[in-house]
Amino acid sequence: MITAIVLIRAATDRIPETAQAIADIDGVAEVYSCAGDVDLVAVVRVGDHEALADLVPGAIGRVEGVLDTDTHIAFRSYSRRDTEAAFAIGDD
Repeated sequence: MITAIVLIRAATDRIPETAQAIADIDGVAEVYSCAGDVDLVAVVRVGDHEALADLVPGAIGRVEGVLDTDTHIAFRSYSRRDTEAAFAIGDD
């Protein structure tokens, strides 16, 4: 499974509609509106690089209101919850 973070610049007057349209695309796990250099952040989970190559320009990039995308592929996931769960094994 490949996880990618897609940073999206969107037309300001279409952010809610654009975000929902992206969230409805298969392979998109979550979409966040945010402040800063980008308007939306999408978390994408797909089976292989080919699916990612199809999804970002072929689906996300074609959503009305999307002006630009910048895709970052994740190598590993780190979170406090995962670390705590790993050290809790056998505590029953």
